[in-house]
Amino acid sequence: MTSAWRWGLVAALFAAAAATAHAQSADPDLIFRKSTTFKLLTPNDKLAVYGIDDPVVEGVACHYTAPEKGGLAGAFGLAEQTSDISLACRQYGPIKFKAKFEQGEVVFSERRSLIFKKMQIVRGCDVKRNILVYMTYSDKLIDGSPKNSTSTVPIEPWGGSNDIPKCADYLR
Repeated sequence: MTSAWRWGLVAALFAAAAATAHAQSADPDLIFRKSTTFKLLTPNDKLAVYGIDDPVVEGVACHYTAPEKGGLAGAFGLAEQTSDISLACRQYGPIKFKAKFEQGEVVFSERRSLIFKKMQIVRGCDVKRNILVYMTYSDKLIDGSPKNSTSTVPIEPWGGSNDIPKCADYLR
């Protein structure tokens, strides 16, 4: 096997993984990033906060914080990202269900390594309490991680006052 052929195979695998990751879900909204580790000549390790809307439940948004490895491997998208992801979901408007869903249905998914690892946010319903339950975890082709985070959204009436402050008006 020649060196050029190997690099062509690696490039093809990378392109296929990137296309699969993009096809699985819409891109999340990057809210902000903060560096956690300084690296002199390559990108720093960071924590990034992202926002997503539930595609089936209108009026619910989730925010998750995920570590992003820097260094050379991180710069080229080759680093395997850790499974330490936190999650918070909230009601931000009237809740409307667009379709029926199953317990544990995937709301959002993204790759955390070149091929084998992905992070997922799944949704369920606590029928007794009328609460939406969201959980994030990562899985791997061989073995997943028990690291997870859970957030709940009580389904509440929405309305009353139309005078709602906007957080953008308070940003510095």
